[in-house]
Amino acid sequence: MPYRINADLPPSVRDHLPEHAQDIFRETFNAAYAAHAHDPRQEEAAFRIAWAAVKRSYEKVGDIWVRR
Repeated sequence: MPYRINADLPPSVRDHLPEHAQDIFRETFNAAYAAHAHDPRQEEAAFRIAWAAVKRSYEKVGDIWVRR
């Protein structure tokens, strides 16, 4: 299911990523979700793609995600 705003993101994303990383995740997830409309694993693919996009700009240092 696409996410309209960052507050709609699942807690595993919303509670751990900085606001900008949440924007990246949400926008990428929504685009990937639409692009994989006929894939039976649509949501799974969208999550993998969104996390990959976040990891291009952010890295986890200890328990905190920081910009690269």
